[in-house]
Amino acid sequence: MGLTRRQPHPGPLLLLVLVWLSSSLSLDLIPYKPQITAWDLEGKVTATTFCLEQPRCVFDGHASANDTIWLVVAFSNVSRGFQNPQTPAEIPTSPQLLTDGHYMTLPLSLDQLPCEDPTGGSGGVPVLRVGHDSGCYQKPYCNAPLPSQGPYSVKFLLMDASGPPKAETKWSNPIYLHQGKSPSSIDTWPGRRSGCMIVITSILSALAGLLLLAFLAAWTMRFSSLWWPEEAPEQLRIGSFMGKRYMTHHIPPSEAATLPVGCEPSLDPLPSLSP
Repeated sequence: MGLTRRQPHPGPLLLLVLVWLSSSLSLDLIPYKPQITAWDLEGKVTATTFCLEQPRCVFDGHASANDTIWLVVAFSNVSRGFQNPQTPAEIPTSPQLLTDGHYMTLPLSLDQLPCEDPTGGSGGVPVLRVGHDSGCYQKPYCNAPLPSQGPYSVKFLLMDASGPPKAETKWSNPIYLHQGKSPSSIDTWPGRRSGCMIVITSILSALAGLLLLAFLAAWTMRFSSLWWPEEAPEQLRIGSFMGKRYMTHHIPPSEAATLPVGCEPSLDPLPSLSP
């Protein structure tokens, strides 16, 4: 009686791999690569955020009314190993960026991404700012500020309301955030400044010194009279007398002797008969 070899039953891990391969093979790959918006905006890339162009008309023909378009954010060094979630319950949230290196955020419906340019009527700019919501830590799919400079890679994933993903885009190129400098690392030595900066600084310093001297001089002249009053003119000094000088008429001695007794010369000057 011959013995028959029993075929080994595939383990749970193998089944998961087969399911993932089958879903990956049926997943539509859209030849679109997310990128930083080309609009001339202030703060397109900051220390915690960056602005992507919206994927308008990208999923037309692939999405239905109940589908959701997600943004996958991952560190560039782990993006290639990201496995798409098969159910909505498996969608990674923002805290998993620090532990697993990736998360999903900004769920959008197809009607939120029309092909028409919204700047024609409302004046808005069609961008997606990743990391702009600083107060959403209690929400399930938070768009929290990014924790480091990166680099980051992103892609869009189209998921059914209750089933596996239906389509995805390519991964973006690495995106680096701005990094602020520590105050202690800023070089303030003037020897490393350009010649123009040194000349401008010298001129401004000289002008500031001249303005200060002018102010001090004006202040001194304005208030000097309060401390050192001017000397009074000679004619106003105490004990002095100021008056007009009169030339008295000369009376010959002979005429003065012939005046009657009791008649004294008047104090008022007599008119002169002599030239």
